[in-house]
Amino acid sequence: MKTFAQLYAELDATTSSNAKLAAMQHYFAEAAPEDAAWAVYFLSGGRPRQLVPVRILREVAVAFSGLSPWLFEESYQAVGDLAETISLVLPEASHSSTDGLAVWIEDKLLPLRGAPPQVLAEQLPGLWSQLDRPSLMLCIKLITGSFRVGVSKLLVTRALASMAHLDSKRVAQRLVGYTDLSNRPSAASYLKLIAAESSDEHAQRGGQPYPFFLAHALSQPVEQFEALLGPASHWQVEWKWDGIRAQVVKRDGRLWIWSRGEELVTERFPELESLVHLPDGTVIDGEIVAWKTARPDTEDAFDPHVPTAPAVQPFALLQQRIGRKTLGKKILDEVPVVVLAYDLLEWQGEDWRNQPQVTRRTQLEQVISASASPVLLPSPVLIGEDWFDLARQREASRSLGVEGMMLKARDALYGVGRTKDMGVWWKWKVDPFSVDAVLIYAQRGHGRRASLYSDYTFAVWDGPADASERTLVPFAKAYSGLTDEEMRQVDSIVRKTTVEKFGPVSSVKPSLVFELGFEGIALSKRHKSGIAVRFPRMLRWRQDKSVEEADNLGTLQDLLG
Repeated sequence: MKTFAQLYAELDATTSSNAKLAAMQHYFAEAAPEDAAWAVYFLSGGRPRQLVPVRILREVAVAFSGLSPWLFEESYQAVGDLAETISLVLPEASHSSTDGLAVWIEDKLLPLRGAPPQVLAEQLPGLWSQLDRPSLMLCIKLITGSFRVGVSKLLVTRALASMAHLDSKRVAQRLVGYTDLSNRPSAASYLKLIAAESSDEHAQRGGQPYPFFLAHALSQPVEQFEALLGPASHWQVEWKWDGIRAQVVKRDGRLWIWSRGEELVTERFPELESLVHLPDGTVIDGEIVAWKTARPDTEDAFDPHVPTAPAVQPFALLQQRIGRKTLGKKILDEVPVVVLAYDLLEWQGEDWRNQPQVTRRTQLEQVISASASPVLLPSPVLIGEDWFDLARQREASRSLGVEGMMLKARDALYGVGRTKDMGVWWKWKVDPFSVDAVLIYAQRGHGRRASLYSDYTFAVWDGPADASERTLVPFAKAYSGLTDEEMRQVDSIVRKTTVEKFGPVSSVKPSLVFELGFEGIALSKRHKSGIAVRFPRMLRWRQDKSVEEADNLGTLQDLLG
């Protein structure tokens, strides 16, 4: 545990990618395989479910530290991070434990899940007493599932590849699915990550998907496309769907469905189980979308070759399914799904990623046609005379429920992640929705932002400017989009204009207006405003606008329409 805590401290203390890479290489070269297995899991984004309720952690910490509850809460508000607060207020201990990360996770921490409060109150102080302050902070982050550090999965891949003298693409392939909750890291799984390449590796993949190929954002004016990209005829153009990116894997008589987040979601979409009839050795990349209520095999169904009339429903409907623990007949009937397929990664057991885009697409259409499945449809390929013609078609994105267009070079291979060495995909998204909103609540951030008010709640007016009486109604939270200097300025204003505190949240006097951007908007029964927005972020600080000039609910309702 101590060596992993030291690695965490090194990674957290620098913004240099080279320094982080060197620190991880050193750790993996020295760590026992069973410890390295868990380290890869956490550094790659794996997070087990919370092991101990936060309320109990606070109660045990208060009792163990001897502090009054109010003083602990004040300390937490000053620090802004629960794990760091507990590590600071508890009596300092020397690191008496010699157990590695795997023993701590498997034998000491995981058994805490579901334990009665009195058992936790007895066990936690004993565990905490074995750890020095840095290790204790890390331990509590692992308990709460809040472990995060500024390391990308790509950087972890590079560290492992360099240490093991492997091609990073090979390591990336092996890492797919490693952080799924169904996977338990082990010495054997880690040794497979760094093992020498073998000729039969592909045949032993089971249900493992491929690393997803990601697109780059394209924001240049359409007038520059010809110079940047060449003629439109060199590109395969599709709609950019607003759903769940997924791979459908059929091997060994079984079906697996993986999300882009490398989560196994087969059981979440029972209507897709019929795809088990696809031929063995087939892997399809596509988008799971909420479909229209009418069944795809009826006469009013979506024609995949007519791109002007997709039957895709808003992502908000799909979210209703995602958030449920159990899927009853009612929700399955109200929010059916299909897979809009746009790439073929494996066919008849052979890796097709090195085939040109146009070849993969042609074979994909044959596979879909042969399957005759009502839940597997081709993502339409759009035809345009030139870039300006496609730009005119793109203007219909909002009315069609799509986010814009995807541009895929016809000769592109299928790469790993967001790279350009095997070909290029571009996402040509429509401009985000935007409104001018008022900051009304603020909360301290986490990690490097723990000392700054950086998480904000925004509101709009419930009536127009000429209304006799109106109030501000909260509708969105955002924390990204400001520069470091702007965030420091806002933090200073928040501190000076705080009216009231509700735990970690500060209510502030309305004085700041920001232009908020968001990708989607939908009706919501859960929000006071009646509206929910997707991926809100701050586009700019509107210092030229007064609070009275901010937008109102009517503006949001117009966007919804």
